[in-house]
Amino acid sequence: MAGFFFSLLNYKTEKYVIAENKKIGILFRVYQVAVLAYVIGWVFVMRKGYQEKEEAIQSSVITKLKGVALTNSSDSGPRLWGAEDYVIPPNGEQVFFVVTNFVETPNQRLGLCAESFKVSRWTMLSDEDCVEGEAVISGHGIKTGVCVNSTGTCEIQGWCPVGKSHRPPEPLLSGAENFTIYIKNFIRFPKFEFSKSNVLETSNDSYLKGCTYEKVEDPYCPIFRLGDLVDWTGNDFQEMAVKGGSVAILIEWNCDLDRDSSHCNPEYSFTRLDSNINNSITSGYNFRYARYYKDATGEDFRTLYKVYGIRFDIMINGRAGRFNIIPTVIAVGSGFALLGAGAFACDMILLYMMNTSSFYRERKFEIINFKKEKGKHKDGKVSHRDRKHRKQADALGENNKAEVNDNTKVMEENRSSTEKQGPTVPRNTGQRYAPILSPSGGESRHITFAPKY
Repeated sequence: MAGFFFSLLNYKTEKYVIAENKKIGILFRVYQVAVLAYVIGWVFVMRKGYQEKEEAIQSSVITKLKGVALTNSSDSGPRLWGAEDYVIPPNGEQVFFVVTNFVETPNQRLGLCAESFKVSRWTMLSDEDCVEGEAVISGHGIKTGVCVNSTGTCEIQGWCPVGKSHRPPEPLLSGAENFTIYIKNFIRFPKFEFSKSNVLETSNDSYLKGCTYEKVEDPYCPIFRLGDLVDWTGNDFQEMAVKGGSVAILIEWNCDLDRDSSHCNPEYSFTRLDSNINNSITSGYNFRYARYYKDATGEDFRTLYKVYGIRFDIMINGRAGRFNIIPTVIAVGSGFALLGAGAFACDMILLYMMNTSSFYRERKFEIINFKKEKGKHKDGKVSHRDRKHRKQADALGENNKAEVNDNTKVMEENRSSTEKQGPTVPRNTGQRYAPILSPSGGESRHITFAPKY
């Protein structure tokens, strides 16, 4: 246990080992290429990681609609609609509503009348079912305590007759498709003190009078046709105009402030926000409003409108960037960290996940103790005299080796000549012979024969 705690005080430093393993080498190089492609291609080129960014955009939107439409209903007869009639609110805001269809109930006066049968959930059979002074839920007035047998509803006190609810099958303001909307947008990035507008900077006063936005031909004109706005959402204007709907106009500002300000321009996109299924009860947009008048006797009366139309929501998003050394250093440092992670992963595979991991670990890790190594050097020291005797012994050894080598060569030469000539055999084959070599190393050779008994 003590050894474990003392081992925590050791310092580990890197030891570089070249492992000739093609699989790990290829894996490491592929990872390096992928990291470099990510850092250069994505971080720096696509995301501009060398820039300081700001997304806290400040914006202001002013809208103005133009166009007229003529309607001719059975209740009110012919009527000319201008922008002050069909735009709600008429002062031009970031969110506005354009009337495309309506139901009109003229000449409503305060009095007593039967509640609409579409409001009541069940048929009233007696006066007891109509509690006096009780408001009709989702109705038009206060109950008087009387049941109207002809309609099967309660009598109410309110604006009579009650509002009509039958929607025309075709949009009465079908000409609203050709109405135009002028969207003026001012933006500012406070961190960089940069401001701009979506209106083209030109000295031509007649430019705005004749231009209409086209994504390709005229992308910098801020005047839009309502029919085009709906078409760009993938819907038909005349179908949407019957029940109404909600359309979002998104203006995106992505500004690279390292370039000239002329390259900072808005990008428009359009989408329908309400359900695009015409049969769905959630699709469409409508509400009621009234216009009040006085007759010759001073009595109030009004005209009630239930209007259907398209609600436009203008949304502004933006981001600006400019070069800064701090995000650049952070991006480069992140790239180096990713490269280090690749080396770490390859080390783990090489040292712990392969069949030859133990072999690589023996070459990779080495424990060094300076004190022990120093003690070994001290024990191995010798005196000057010992070194001198050792050198002399080495020299003598070399001389002896040379003499032995010479004798060996001579013996090998004599042996080879003997093998070629062979020994002299006497004619008397009854005698034995035995070659006896002189002890001088083979310089002279005598052969003696001994008689055989």
